[in-house]
Amino acid sequence: MDPIRNPYAPGAGQRPPELAGRDPQLEAFRFVLERVARGRPERSIVLVGLRGVGKTVLLNATRSLAVRAGWGTGKLEARPDQGIRRPLGAALHMAIRELGHPDAVAVLSTLKAFVERAAPANTKAYDRWNSGISAPTVTGRADSGDIEIDLVELLTDVAGLAADQGKGVAVFIDEMQDLGPDDVSALCAACHELGQQGLPLIVVGAGLPHLPAVLSASKSYSERLFSYARIDRLDRESADLALAAPAADEGAEFTPEALEAMYRITGGYPYFVQAYGKVVWDLAPNTPITAEDVAVAAPEAEHELAVGFFGSRLERATAAEREYLRAMADADADDAGAVPSALVAETLGRKPQSLSPARDALIKKGLIYASERGRIAFTVPHFGRFLRAQAEAA
Repeated sequence: MDPIRNPYAPGAGQRPPELAGRDPQLEAFRFVLERVARGRPERSIVLVGLRGVGKTVLLNATRSLAVRAGWGTGKLEARPDQGIRRPLGAALHMAIRELGHPDAVAVLSTLKAFVERAAPANTKAYDRWNSGISAPTVTGRADSGDIEIDLVELLTDVAGLAADQGKGVAVFIDEMQDLGPDDVSALCAACHELGQQGLPLIVVGAGLPHLPAVLSASKSYSERLFSYARIDRLDRESADLALAAPAADEGAEFTPEALEAMYRITGGYPYFVQAYGKVVWDLAPNTPITAEDVAVAAPEAEHELAVGFFGSRLERATAAEREYLRAMADADADDAGAVPSALVAETLGRKPQSLSPARDALIKKGLIYASERGRIAFTVPHFGRFLRAQAEAA
Protein backbone atom coordinates (compact mmCIF):
# COMPACT_ATOMS: atom_id res chain seq x y z
CA MET A 1 0.00 0.00 0.00
CA ASP A 2 1.20 3.54 -0.75
CA PRO A 3 2.61 5.09 2.48
CA ILE A 4 1.99 8.58 1.08
CA ARG A 5 -1.75 7.86 1.06
CA ASN A 6 -1.70 6.32 4.55
CA PRO A 7 -4.97 7.50 6.16
CA TYR A 8 -3.83 6.47 9.66
CA ALA A 9 -0.74 8.66 9.79
CA PRO A 10 -1.19 11.41 12.42
CA GLY A 11 -3.14 14.29 10.93
CA ALA A 12 -3.65 12.50 7.62
CA GLY A 13 -7.36 11.90 7.50
CA GLN A 14 -10.67 13.64 8.05
CA ARG A 15 -11.96 10.72 10.13
CA PRO A 16 -9.57 10.25 13.08
CA PRO A 17 -10.12 6.96 14.92
CA GLU A 18 -10.61 8.89 18.15
CA LEU A 19 -13.93 10.30 16.87
CA ALA A 20 -15.40 6.97 15.82
CA GLY A 21 -18.26 6.17 18.16
CA ARG A 22 -18.19 9.64 19.74
CA ASP A 23 -21.40 10.94 18.16
CA PRO A 24 -23.30 10.86 21.50
CA GLN A 25 -20.75 13.18 23.13
CA LEU A 26 -20.74 15.57 20.16
CA GLU A 27 -24.53 15.63 20.06
CA ALA A 28 -24.68 16.34 23.80
CA PHE A 29 -22.35 19.30 23.30
CA ARG A 30 -24.51 20.66 20.47
CA PHE A 31 -27.41 20.49 22.90
CA VAL A 32 -25.42 22.51 25.46
CA LEU A 33 -24.60 25.17 22.86
CA GLU A 34 -28.26 25.43 21.89
CA ARG A 35 -29.48 25.71 25.48
CA VAL A 36 -26.95 28.41 26.36
CA ALA A 37 -27.80 30.31 23.15
CA ARG A 38 -31.40 30.42 24.36
CA GLY A 39 -30.40 31.76 27.74
CA ARG A 40 -30.96 28.49 29.57
CA PRO A 41 -28.62 27.38 32.38
CA GLU A 42 -26.29 24.50 31.56
CA ARG A 43 -23.50 22.71 33.37
CA SER A 44 -19.88 22.71 32.25
CA ILE A 45 -18.52 19.43 30.86
CA VAL A 46 -15.73 17.12 31.98
CA LEU A 47 -14.41 14.30 29.78
CA VAL A 48 -12.60 11.59 31.74
CA GLY A 49 -10.74 8.49 30.61
CA LEU A 50 -7.41 6.74 30.28
CA ARG A 51 -4.68 8.00 27.99
CA GLY A 52 -5.09 6.92 24.40
CA VAL A 53 -8.91 7.02 24.28
CA GLY A 54 -9.05 10.25 22.27
CA LYS A 55 -10.01 12.85 24.89
CA THR A 56 -7.88 15.58 23.34
CA VAL A 57 -9.22 14.92 19.85
CA LEU A 58 -12.77 15.03 21.20
CA LEU A 59 -11.94 18.23 23.07
CA ASN A 60 -10.77 19.81 19.80
CA ALA A 61 -13.88 18.59 18.00
CA THR A 62 -16.18 20.19 20.56
CA ARG A 63 -14.20 23.40 20.28
CA SER A 64 -14.76 23.37 16.51
CA LEU A 65 -18.51 23.07 17.14
CA ALA A 66 -18.37 26.10 19.44
CA VAL A 67 -16.43 28.13 16.88
CA ARG A 68 -18.96 27.28 14.17
CA ALA A 69 -21.72 28.42 16.53
CA GLY A 70 -20.05 31.83 16.75
CA TRP A 71 -18.75 31.42 20.29
CA GLY A 72 -15.50 32.77 21.62
CA THR A 73 -13.17 29.90 22.51
CA GLY A 74 -9.79 29.38 24.09
CA LYS A 75 -7.81 26.30 25.05
CA LEU A 76 -5.03 25.56 27.52
CA GLU A 77 -3.20 22.52 28.82
CA ALA A 78 -2.77 22.40 32.57
CA ARG A 79 0.66 21.59 34.00
CA PRO A 80 1.51 20.56 37.57
CA ASP A 81 4.21 23.22 37.89
CA GLN A 82 2.29 26.15 36.41
CA GLY A 83 -0.41 28.41 37.83
CA ILE A 84 -3.54 29.11 35.87
CA ARG A 85 -3.27 32.85 35.39
CA ARG A 86 -0.97 33.03 32.37
CA PRO A 87 -2.29 30.09 30.30
CA LEU A 88 -5.90 31.00 31.05
CA GLY A 89 -5.17 34.61 30.17
CA ALA A 90 -3.86 33.56 26.75
CA ALA A 91 -6.91 31.31 26.20
CA LEU A 92 -9.37 34.05 27.13
CA HIS A 93 -7.51 36.56 24.98
CA MET A 94 -8.17 34.28 22.03
CA ALA A 95 -11.83 33.94 23.02
CA ILE A 96 -12.27 37.71 23.20
CA ARG A 97 -10.64 38.12 19.79
CA GLU A 98 -13.02 35.53 18.33
CA LEU A 99 -16.01 37.36 19.75
CA GLY A 100 -14.88 40.48 17.91
CA HIS A 101 -16.73 42.86 20.24
CA PRO A 102 -15.97 46.50 19.29
CA ASP A 103 -16.03 47.62 22.95
CA ALA A 104 -13.79 44.95 24.46
CA VAL A 105 -11.17 47.37 25.83
CA ALA A 106 -12.46 47.27 29.40
CA VAL A 107 -12.47 43.47 29.48
CA LEU A 108 -9.00 43.31 27.95
CA SER A 109 -7.79 45.68 30.66
CA THR A 110 -9.21 43.36 33.31
CA LEU A 111 -7.54 40.42 31.57
CA LYS A 112 -4.15 42.12 31.67
CA ALA A 113 -4.57 42.86 35.36
CA PHE A 114 -5.49 39.24 36.07
CA VAL A 115 -2.43 37.81 34.32
CA GLU A 116 0.09 40.42 35.45
CA ARG A 117 -0.88 39.76 39.06
CA ALA A 118 0.91 36.41 38.69
CA ALA A 119 4.28 38.10 38.23
CA PRO A 120 6.00 39.59 41.31
CA ALA A 121 6.93 43.25 41.14
CA ASN A 122 10.62 42.46 40.63
CA THR A 123 10.01 40.05 37.73
CA LYS A 124 12.32 40.73 34.79
CA ALA A 125 10.69 42.08 31.65
CA TYR A 126 11.36 38.97 29.54
CA ASP A 127 9.62 36.76 32.15
CA ARG A 128 6.44 38.79 32.09
CA TRP A 129 3.42 38.02 29.93
CA ASN A 130 3.70 39.79 26.59
CA SER A 131 0.11 39.69 25.39
CA GLY A 132 0.17 42.35 22.70
CA ILE A 133 -2.88 43.94 24.36
CA SER A 134 -2.66 47.70 23.95
CA ALA A 135 -5.40 48.44 26.49
CA PRO A 136 -4.22 49.87 29.83
CA THR A 137 -4.10 47.60 32.85
CA VAL A 138 -7.11 48.22 35.07
CA THR A 139 -6.75 48.64 38.82
CA GLY A 140 -9.17 47.13 41.31
CA ARG A 141 -10.59 44.37 39.13
CA ALA A 142 -9.26 40.76 39.00
CA ASP A 143 -5.99 41.89 40.61
CA SER A 144 -6.52 41.23 44.32
CA GLY A 145 -4.05 38.35 44.39
CA ASP A 146 -6.75 35.94 45.61
CA ILE A 147 -7.18 33.62 42.63
CA GLU A 148 -10.79 32.79 43.55
CA ILE A 149 -11.89 36.43 43.71
CA ASP A 150 -9.91 37.39 40.62
CA LEU A 151 -11.12 34.49 38.48
CA VAL A 152 -14.77 35.14 39.34
CA GLU A 153 -14.39 38.79 38.39
CA LEU A 154 -12.54 38.06 35.15
CA LEU A 155 -14.89 35.35 33.90
CA THR A 156 -17.92 37.47 34.82
CA ASP A 157 -16.59 40.28 32.64
CA VAL A 158 -15.74 37.98 29.72
CA ALA A 159 -19.11 36.21 29.89
CA GLY A 160 -20.90 39.57 30.08
CA LEU A 161 -19.13 40.66 26.92
CA ALA A 162 -20.39 37.55 25.12
CA ALA A 163 -23.90 38.00 26.49
CA ASP A 164 -24.03 41.51 25.03
CA GLN A 165 -23.61 39.91 21.59
CA GLY A 166 -26.00 37.04 22.17
CA LYS A 167 -23.07 34.61 22.09
CA GLY A 168 -21.19 32.40 24.53
CA VAL A 169 -17.65 31.59 25.64
CA ALA A 170 -16.17 28.13 26.08
CA VAL A 171 -12.84 27.50 27.81
CA PHE A 172 -11.26 24.13 27.00
CA ILE A 173 -8.80 22.70 29.54
CA ASP A 174 -6.77 19.59 28.72
CA GLU A 175 -5.03 17.57 31.46
CA MET A 176 -7.37 19.27 33.92
CA GLN A 177 -6.30 17.01 36.80
CA ASP A 178 -2.94 18.83 36.80
CA LEU A 179 -4.41 22.15 37.96
CA GLY A 180 -3.22 23.16 41.40
CA PRO A 181 -5.65 22.86 44.35
CA ASP A 182 -6.19 26.62 44.62
CA ASP A 183 -6.81 26.92 40.88
CA VAL A 184 -9.31 24.04 40.91
CA SER A 185 -11.16 25.63 43.82
CA ALA A 186 -11.23 29.00 42.06
CA LEU A 187 -12.48 27.47 38.83
CA CYS A 188 -15.31 25.66 40.62
CA ALA A 189 -16.27 28.86 42.45
CA ALA A 190 -16.29 30.82 39.19
CA CYS A 191 -18.45 28.22 37.41
CA HIS A 192 -20.85 28.30 40.36
CA GLU A 193 -21.11 32.09 40.30
CA LEU A 194 -21.58 32.26 36.53
CA GLY A 195 -24.32 29.66 36.78
CA GLN A 196 -26.07 31.69 39.46
CA GLN A 197 -25.97 34.75 37.23
CA GLY A 198 -27.01 32.82 34.12
CA LEU A 199 -23.98 34.04 32.15
CA PRO A 200 -23.03 32.23 28.92
CA LEU A 201 -19.63 30.75 29.78
CA ILE A 202 -18.85 27.07 30.15
CA VAL A 203 -15.71 25.08 30.85
CA VAL A 204 -14.99 21.89 28.93
CA GLY A 205 -12.29 19.90 30.68
CA ALA A 206 -10.54 16.64 29.87
CA GLY A 207 -8.53 14.54 32.29
CA LEU A 208 -7.69 11.20 33.80
CA PRO A 209 -10.29 9.01 35.55
CA HIS A 210 -9.63 10.50 38.99
CA LEU A 211 -10.47 14.05 37.86
CA PRO A 212 -14.01 13.93 39.36
CA ALA A 213 -12.44 13.10 42.73
CA VAL A 214 -10.06 16.07 42.37
CA LEU A 215 -12.98 18.42 41.71
CA SER A 216 -15.07 16.94 44.52
CA ALA A 217 -12.23 17.33 47.00
CA SER A 218 -11.99 21.00 46.06
CA LYS A 219 -15.65 21.98 46.34
CA SER A 220 -18.39 19.80 47.76
CA TYR A 221 -20.86 21.19 45.23
CA SER A 222 -18.70 20.38 42.19
CA GLU A 223 -20.96 17.49 41.12
CA ARG A 224 -23.68 20.08 40.45
CA LEU A 225 -21.37 22.18 38.29
CA PHE A 226 -20.15 19.58 35.80
CA SER A 227 -21.66 16.98 33.55
CA TYR A 228 -19.23 14.03 33.49
CA ALA A 229 -18.71 11.96 30.34
CA ARG A 230 -16.59 8.83 30.58
CA ILE A 231 -14.59 8.29 27.38
CA ASP A 232 -13.70 4.63 27.05
CA ARG A 233 -12.27 2.32 24.44
CA LEU A 234 -14.32 1.74 21.29
CA ASP A 235 -16.76 -1.11 20.94
CA ARG A 236 -16.18 -3.57 18.12
CA GLU A 237 -18.49 -1.82 15.65
CA SER A 238 -16.91 1.61 16.21
CA ALA A 239 -13.37 0.20 16.07
CA ASP A 240 -14.15 -1.51 12.75
CA LEU A 241 -15.52 1.80 11.43
CA ALA A 242 -12.39 3.63 12.58
CA LEU A 243 -10.35 1.31 10.35
CA ALA A 244 -12.73 0.65 7.47
CA ALA A 245 -13.92 4.21 6.76
CA PRO A 246 -10.46 5.80 6.20
CA ALA A 247 -9.41 2.78 4.13
CA ALA A 248 -12.53 3.06 1.97
CA ASP A 249 -11.70 6.72 1.29
CA GLU A 250 -8.47 5.45 -0.29
CA GLY A 251 -10.14 2.62 -2.22
CA ALA A 252 -8.99 -0.14 0.17
CA GLU A 253 -10.64 -2.49 2.63
CA PHE A 254 -9.99 -4.93 5.48
CA THR A 255 -11.20 -8.51 5.47
CA PRO A 256 -13.49 -9.46 8.39
CA GLU A 257 -10.67 -11.61 9.78
CA ALA A 258 -8.28 -8.66 9.65
CA LEU A 259 -10.73 -6.44 11.53
CA GLU A 260 -11.14 -9.12 14.16
CA ALA A 261 -7.37 -9.42 14.53
CA MET A 262 -6.99 -5.66 14.83
CA TYR A 263 -9.59 -5.44 17.57
CA ARG A 264 -7.94 -8.26 19.46
CA ILE A 265 -4.50 -6.61 19.54
CA THR A 266 -5.65 -2.99 19.98
CA GLY A 267 -8.37 -3.65 22.54
CA GLY A 268 -10.41 -0.94 20.81
CA TYR A 269 -8.25 1.89 22.18
CA PRO A 270 -8.21 4.64 19.53
CA TYR A 271 -4.51 5.45 19.88
CA PHE A 272 -3.62 1.81 19.27
CA VAL A 273 -6.12 1.55 16.41
CA GLN A 274 -4.31 4.41 14.69
CA ALA A 275 -0.82 3.17 15.55
CA TYR A 276 -1.39 -0.38 14.32
CA GLY A 277 -3.44 0.85 11.37
CA LYS A 278 -0.57 3.03 10.18
CA VAL A 279 1.97 0.19 10.20
CA VAL A 280 -0.42 -2.36 8.70
CA TRP A 281 -1.16 0.04 5.84
CA ASP A 282 2.55 0.67 5.20
CA LEU A 283 3.43 -3.05 5.10
CA ALA A 284 0.37 -4.59 3.44
CA PRO A 285 1.19 -5.33 -0.24
CA ASN A 286 -2.32 -4.67 -1.55
CA THR A 287 -6.04 -4.61 -0.78
CA PRO A 288 -7.87 -6.24 0.85
CA ILE A 289 -5.78 -6.12 4.01
CA THR A 290 -5.76 -9.58 5.58
CA ALA A 291 -5.22 -11.09 9.01
CA GLU A 292 -1.82 -12.25 7.76
CA ASP A 293 -0.91 -8.62 6.99
CA VAL A 294 -1.89 -7.68 10.54
CA ALA A 295 0.28 -10.47 11.97
CA VAL A 296 3.28 -9.34 9.91
CA ALA A 297 2.87 -5.69 10.94
CA ALA A 298 2.16 -6.26 14.64
CA PRO A 299 5.81 -6.63 15.82
CA GLU A 300 6.85 -3.36 14.16
CA ALA A 301 3.84 -1.52 15.57
CA GLU A 302 4.61 -2.90 19.02
CA HIS A 303 8.22 -1.77 18.70
CA GLU A 304 7.12 1.77 17.81
CA LEU A 305 4.73 1.84 20.76
CA ALA A 306 7.44 0.50 23.08
CA VAL A 307 9.71 3.40 22.15
CA GLY A 308 7.28 6.27 21.72
CA PHE A 309 4.13 5.60 23.72
CA PHE A 310 5.25 3.38 26.58
CA GLY A 311 8.98 4.05 26.69
CA SER A 312 8.73 7.83 26.80
CA ARG A 313 6.52 7.56 29.87
CA LEU A 314 8.69 4.97 31.61
CA GLU A 315 11.72 7.24 31.19
CA ARG A 316 10.00 9.86 33.35
CA ALA A 317 10.07 7.50 36.34
CA THR A 318 12.97 7.11 38.77
CA ALA A 319 14.47 3.71 39.55
CA ALA A 320 12.29 3.36 42.67
CA GLU A 321 9.20 4.38 40.72
CA ARG A 322 9.96 1.88 37.97
CA GLU A 323 10.23 -0.83 40.58
CA TYR A 324 6.78 0.14 41.82
CA LEU A 325 5.36 0.11 38.28
CA ARG A 326 6.77 -3.35 37.58
CA ALA A 327 5.33 -4.63 40.85
CA MET A 328 1.95 -3.26 39.80
CA ALA A 329 2.24 -5.11 36.50
CA ASP A 330 3.13 -8.36 38.25
CA ALA A 331 0.28 -7.95 40.72
CA ASP A 332 -2.16 -7.46 37.83
CA ALA A 333 -1.06 -10.31 35.58
CA ASP A 334 -4.62 -10.72 34.26
CA ASP A 335 -4.89 -7.01 33.33
CA ALA A 336 -7.94 -6.55 35.53
CA GLY A 337 -7.28 -2.81 35.58
CA ALA A 338 -6.75 -1.99 39.27
CA VAL A 339 -4.85 -3.63 42.09
CA PRO A 340 -4.77 -3.06 45.87
CA SER A 341 -1.84 -0.95 47.02
CA ALA A 342 -1.25 -3.55 49.72
CA LEU A 343 -0.75 -6.24 47.07
CA VAL A 344 1.90 -4.14 45.34
CA ALA A 345 3.72 -3.80 48.65
CA GLU A 346 3.41 -7.53 49.22
CA THR A 347 4.85 -8.22 45.75
CA LEU A 348 7.88 -6.11 46.65
CA GLY A 349 8.16 -7.51 50.17
CA ARG A 350 7.79 -4.02 51.63
CA LYS A 351 5.47 -2.18 53.99
CA PRO A 352 2.84 -0.05 52.18
CA GLN A 353 3.89 3.09 54.07
CA SER A 354 7.45 2.84 52.74
CA LEU A 355 6.14 2.92 49.16
CA SER A 356 3.99 6.01 49.58
CA PRO A 357 6.61 8.44 48.16
CA ALA A 358 6.96 6.42 44.94
CA ARG A 359 3.21 5.98 44.64
CA ASP A 360 2.49 9.68 45.17
CA ALA A 361 5.19 10.71 42.71
CA LEU A 362 3.78 8.40 40.03
CA ILE A 363 0.30 9.83 40.54
CA LYS A 364 1.69 13.35 40.21
CA LYS A 365 3.47 12.34 36.98
CA GLY A 366 0.21 10.99 35.61
CA LEU A 367 1.43 7.40 35.22
CA ILE A 368 -0.98 5.85 37.73
CA TYR A 369 -4.14 6.96 39.52
CA ALA A 370 -6.15 5.94 42.55
CA SER A 371 -9.18 4.23 41.03
CA GLU A 372 -10.78 3.95 44.45
CA ARG A 373 -9.61 3.97 48.05
CA GLY A 374 -6.73 1.54 48.49
CA ARG A 375 -6.55 0.58 44.78
CA ILE A 376 -4.39 1.91 41.97
CA ALA A 377 -4.30 1.50 38.21
CA PHE A 378 -2.23 2.53 35.20
CA THR A 379 -3.35 5.62 33.32
CA VAL A 380 -1.99 4.06 30.10
CA PRO A 381 -3.81 1.05 28.58
CA HIS A 382 -1.70 -2.10 28.18
CA PHE A 383 1.13 -0.58 30.24
CA GLY A 384 1.27 -3.59 32.54
CA ARG A 385 1.51 -5.91 29.56
CA PHE A 386 4.36 -3.80 28.17
CA LEU A 387 6.27 -3.94 31.47
CA ARG A 388 5.89 -7.72 31.78
CA ALA A 389 7.07 -8.23 28.19
CA GLN A 390 10.04 -5.95 28.86
CA ALA A 391 10.96 -7.98 31.94
CA GLU A 392 10.74 -11.27 30.00
CA ALA A 393 13.03 -9.90 27.29
CA ALA A 394 15.63 -8.72 29.77
